[in-house]
Amino acid sequence: MSQKRRPRVLSGMRPTGPLHLGHLVGALDNWVEMQDDHDCFFAIVDWHALTTDYADPSQIRQNTREIALDWLAAGLDPERCQIFVQSDVPEHAELHLLLSMIVPISWLERVPTYKEQQEALRERELNTYGFLGYPLLQAADILIYRANQVPVGEDQVPHLELTREIARRFNHLYKKTFPEPQPKLTRSPRLPGTDGRKMSKSYGNAIFLGDTPKQIGKKLAGMLTDPQRTHRHLPGNPDVCPVFDTHKVFSSDETLAWADAGCRSAEIGCVDCKGRLRDRILERVGPIGERRRELADHPEQVDEILAAGAETARRVAGSTMVSVRKAMKVHR
Repeated sequence: MSQKRRPRVLSGMRPTGPLHLGHLVGALDNWVEMQDDHDCFFAIVDWHALTTDYADPSQIRQNTREIALDWLAAGLDPERCQIFVQSDVPEHAELHLLLSMIVPISWLERVPTYKEQQEALRERELNTYGFLGYPLLQAADILIYRANQVPVGEDQVPHLELTREIARRFNHLYKKTFPEPQPKLTRSPRLPGTDGRKMSKSYGNAIFLGDTPKQIGKKLAGMLTDPQRTHRHLPGNPDVCPVFDTHKVFSSDETLAWADAGCRSAEIGCVDCKGRLRDRILERVGPIGERRRELADHPEQVDEILAAGAETARRVAGSTMVSVRKAMKVHR
């Protein structure tokens, strides 16, 4: 009796800088859980980094290594998933090119983040096809592995619809080649940065997975709290406090109850609350930091893992491209 194939998953991250706690709870924790019951492909999408950083790509190679260290330290296991660099699998680019022949420009222009990112990154020249076409490259990343599922938060579901539309258009024009990837809804808890905004490297408000305990303690000590609680003896409101929001992600129900009641009654101060949060975060990320430092001392092991992942990815991607070329009658 043949064993049923596990659903295949594809996801990735751009190497634009070190990973922080938001990446851990918003993506990596979910990926680690999937390894046992999904056929997982996780790509460091370095070509995607060029869509915004093409003028100065000097940091992409180093950032790629930093992400690999973070992924492995957080629990991605090369024995249970494929970890690789996008540019090591040139089939991504070939499929992107062939799909670009059939996708209307209007489909790309209507992607919500296209105009949003142009506005947010106004200081950069982003009137390029690479920037306009990044959702198409993203679709190629997914379709090249014939992924059944893509892990996303609820707010990202509309972004996946373009990939599904492209798969439908290809299958209609030629022959049934691609499954329509389904969103795999994942937990994506809200995690504020130290200034209360969404945690982001670009905001300078992030706690990174590679931070030392001393760095984490220092960042938490300066974290924004209830702005109305200006003195220790004044009661506070946890509902408007970024520290309490972070407790919701990392702390137990018992600690949450302690922080909530103590803040409202002024029995505890912000220093007490931050100290307990620091302990919880260090319990969670301390082992990750230790594993990360060990891996950094053995770069050849990381290189071997990425090479092995790319070899498997190329084999799967190559098989897909045989089918694509045959369907489009451009096969050799």
